[in-house]
Amino acid sequence: LKFSLRTLSDESSLPTFPNMAPRSSKFMVAAATVGCVYSAQQSFVSSPAPRGEAIARSQPRLRAGPPASQEAGMFAGALPTVGMFGMAVAAVTACRAVEAKKKGVRVVEGKAIPWNIFSPKEPYVGKVVPNVKHPQTLTEPTGDPNWETTHVTFDHGGKVPYLEGQSIGIIAPGPDKKGETPARIRLYSIASSAVGDDETSKTVSLCVKRVVDVEGQYANREVGEDKPDKAGTAFPDKKVYRGVCSNHICDFSVGDDVLITGPTGAEMLLPEDQGSNIIMLATGTGIAPMRSYMRLLFNDKAGANADGTRKFKGLAWLFMGVPF
Repeated sequence: LKFSLRTLSDESSLPTFPNMAPRSSKFMVAAATVGCVYSAQQSFVSSPAPRGEAIARSQPRLRAGPPASQEAGMFAGALPTVGMFGMAVAAVTACRAVEAKKKGVRVVEGKAIPWNIFSPKEPYVGKVVPNVKHPQTLTEPTGDPNWETTHVTFDHGGKVPYLEGQSIGIIAPGPDKKGETPARIRLYSIASSAVGDDETSKTVSLCVKRVVDVEGQYANREVGEDKPDKAGTAFPDKKVYRGVCSNHICDFSVGDDVLITGPTGAEMLLPEDQGSNIIMLATGTGIAPMRSYMRLLFNDKAGANADGTRKFKGLAWLFMGVPF
């Protein structure tokens, strides 16, 4: 509870909701206090920290959040003397934090980050656009059914902001293996930095491997049903399983509509300390989030100082491997 009050007391990092009217009933205040403080405890998980700005500053933090302020630490220490009034304040603030999640943000270490702005029921309709950095198909035929890896870029018009290390969801028309139409969302790690490959903050890119399994345990195309995909690969004389969403993405053409959800994910955000040493392990298209980091740290203007030097001063180790 101390941590919840300390964290939630910094209202400058939380969105405000002017339409929240105060409750006149004491009973409603008490109910809100219990319910929202409990929700706050479920929503914010961290270790308690000693008071004082100097100590807070030494703690490792994600890039999403600044160090806790001294005032926040003092607020936590004053909890025993606050009483019910303080709990009511925390309840209101907690309600704001809980409601904030529904408004498209999530509080991570004291700062709001974009979070599920678009849901599966109300996805954003983006457009497939050309990518000046890469062709859509990155790989060449090898004889293996799974030879193709693509780099696909979507225009989101600045409506789907995200951070390096987050993911977006893609909704394919379906049917999926359970027969659902449209298919359930598939999450894909974002392969571009927050400003996008074109550095306009209006695009997002994915690195996706086309899933094709021939004569395997599962099949969604019987003998004679498999048709050539965009790359021209087909196995009409065999039973074939094609990944519903990966094939949907790999078959995109410029101008096609794409249904996007998210963004989501707070586990892989870059550290705030520009002197950090970063170790990245990637296999296959697991390179996608690592690419987003590398673009920010070493390529994009967003990662540079005014004099052209890079903001990142640490070391970045990338270990990359593929099974074929």
